[in-house]
Amino acid sequence: MAMAYPYNQPLEVIHNAYSPQQTSEIVSRMGAAKARMRIDKIFVSAFMAGAILAFACAAVSVVNTAPWYQENAPGVIRLFSALIFPFGLVAIILTGADLATGSFLFTTVSTLHRRTSILEMLQHWTITFFGNLAGSLFIMGIVIGYGGILDDAAYRAQTVKFAAAKVAKPEWHQIFIRGIGANWLVCLACFLSCGAREMFSKIVAIWWPTFAFVILAFDHLIANMFYIPMGIFLGADISVGLYIWKSMIPALLGNIVGGGLFVGVVYWYMYLAGNPSPILIDGTSYGGPTTSLFGVNADVETPPQTRVDSDKTSMA
Repeated sequence: MAMAYPYNQPLEVIHNAYSPQQTSEIVSRMGAAKARMRIDKIFVSAFMAGAILAFACAAVSVVNTAPWYQENAPGVIRLFSALIFPFGLVAIILTGADLATGSFLFTTVSTLHRRTSILEMLQHWTITFFGNLAGSLFIMGIVIGYGGILDDAAYRAQTVKFAAAKVAKPEWHQIFIRGIGANWLVCLACFLSCGAREMFSKIVAIWWPTFAFVILAFDHLIANMFYIPMGIFLGADISVGLYIWKSMIPALLGNIVGGGLFVGVVYWYMYLAGNPSPILIDGTSYGGPTTSLFGVNADVETPPQTRVDSDKTSMA
């Protein structure tokens, strides 16, 4: 028996998604909420995000260890790696943890929307960067490294080879460009997940842009915080200085451009800039503080019956 179509439901419930303008508003609210968290909570949230992504990277390192396929069918290895890796970003987004690369989207939009200051944005970027690094190195060194997960000769050789290829082979400008592509797709995944209303749709929205970034072998700042230190741990001929200069810096700058400019600025400009009317999310408008770019408060109150504070959103 066919199921009756729910004509009496509101259109947005039937479609089970927010509009692009509403999604941009949600991203702005989330950016304001994230930037105004206590510093210790930002760090712990970022630590967890770095740790979760490191688990995904470790799983990919195991899948990559298939010498015959690496020589004869490298696309097959990339396919399996790209299918596995997105579980890390899914777990990060659905648990509310903070990647610095995601902050390049969320806090950029909230700052352009005058809900956070440049100082708050840069503070969030800095804390999440070091929190992600701490979480990634913890999993890399303690759980995977001293746990001996990649100690077998084949795993060790492939991990060292992969880390060396990430640093030695591409030029500085190529890593920068690959960084743009990586976080363009990762932040697109974040944006799409904010537009979904329920769990399954969020997972699908996150999975496929992340799949694309992995299969294209782009450079993601936080993923490389596992891959390259893991290679160094296992004996790769890479110095810490070379890693910072040749990989971390260009990937960082590329990720800022990819996520902050090509996703954050673009969708802010398309859907939020110059819009004088409040954007309602499930019947509520933003009721949190507003600010100038440099942190001078300009609070605007909204009517109590339609007000929602920035830290009360629960999207993605």
